[in-house]
Amino acid sequence: MTDGLPLPRRYLAIGALSAGTALTIIDGGVATVALPTIARDLHVDSSAVVSVVTVYQLILAMALLPFAGLGDRIGLKRMYQYGQLIFTVATILCFFAKSLPFLLVVRAAQALGAAAALSVSSALIRSVYPAKQLGRGLGINSVVVSSSAALAPTIGGLVLAIAPWPWVFASAVPFAVISLYLGRALPETPVAKGAFDVFGAVLCASMFGLVIGGAESAVHGDSPVVSAAIVLTGAAIGWFFVRRERGEAKPILPIDLLARPVVALSAIGAFTAFTASMTLLLSTPFRLTHAYGFTAAEVGAAIAPWPLTNMIVAPLAGWLSDRYPAGLLGGIGMAVSIAALILIATLPAEPSYFDIAWRMALCGSGFGLFLPPNARLIIGSAPRERAAAAGGLVSTVRLVGQTTGATLVAGLLAAGVGAGRVPALVAVGLALVAGLCSLARLRPAIRNPAPVEAEAAQPAQHLH
Repeated sequence: MTDGLPLPRRYLAIGALSAGTALTIIDGGVATVALPTIARDLHVDSSAVVSVVTVYQLILAMALLPFAGLGDRIGLKRMYQYGQLIFTVATILCFFAKSLPFLLVVRAAQALGAAAALSVSSALIRSVYPAKQLGRGLGINSVVVSSSAALAPTIGGLVLAIAPWPWVFASAVPFAVISLYLGRALPETPVAKGAFDVFGAVLCASMFGLVIGGAESAVHGDSPVVSAAIVLTGAAIGWFFVRRERGEAKPILPIDLLARPVVALSAIGAFTAFTASMTLLLSTPFRLTHAYGFTAAEVGAAIAPWPLTNMIVAPLAGWLSDRYPAGLLGGIGMAVSIAALILIATLPAEPSYFDIAWRMALCGSGFGLFLPPNARLIIGSAPRERAAAAGGLVSTVRLVGQTTGATLVAGLLAAGVGAGRVPALVAVGLALVAGLCSLARLRPAIRNPAPVEAEAAQPAQHLH
């Protein structure tokens, strides 16, 4: 089997994947800026219009793993391009939204398109890059994710300054056009045999939808009894779903991969790391505003060093992960992040911009050193025929971790402790779990006993 795409086709495929990733990340974040305008134009309450963002996140979480399984059946390239096309059509429909319910349907369609693309993007990265450069590829993808997330609010603000709010969603369409055009260079991958497990896909989507939806319902002040019932229903479906998946050769929920300690530890570490980072990033604006009197512009400037540093460290971490154990890199990264989080929790009584900025930069560099090697290990440890499932797992863990962090911050704010040092201390505990999971992968007893193609290009111990 060919090890990666030949040049220059590889560069075109990288461009397609980068544009597609930017598309999904920007569209997920750009809407936040437009929420007040949408609420005014559609004559709805501010609390109701927040669902424009939450429905997008919820559909993404529900669809990623089922679409990864479907991509195995119809081909990764086809699944990726179908996703881009669905997203583009749904975005055009935004211009016809005259009511909140219609807009929510359109946002759900956008999320389905984004999920289709995201579910197979990591597997395509594995096919595009040579095995010895997989970490580099995932590092570049991390830069696209972090830079797109950082740019999304700015793009939204600029568009709103000159055009009506539907153009905010259309701002991501050029990325879809570029991705579709360059996508012809993406590799054709083998198609898995057997019928797609539709019932399993429904169970998977129901599990994530009910558990996440119920948790968000609870923190937003809905009936505790109803919210608990929703979560428990989702947990019951999840219990049945996991038992059923054990009998499947290629399960939608990749329990065959999670049965490998090295993958399970990597997934737990990624979940806690994403939860920790989101907990800090979402709570910091409240702390800087309420406790220290920062303006909105000063808050943005104080947080900016995190994504900016991440953009530099992530590709370096990806490059290093092709040469050094991911467990070691992740352990160092989380040690740096824990130190930075403690420093953030113990800010001076009247911090200057510099006091906050260098701490945020240090914290961003720690997470940047942890995440690309961690993703490389999950994807590189899976058999090639399960690459889509591994990629879906990476994307799902990231999204569920970020959603959990947002829910956690909402709960802390409701409890009256979300605008102080408590969120940073909670993030310390989560980062500690991620670091311990990373270091545990250095133990030979839990390393992957069945190395894959990447080991042909490097010693087995370097994968862990």
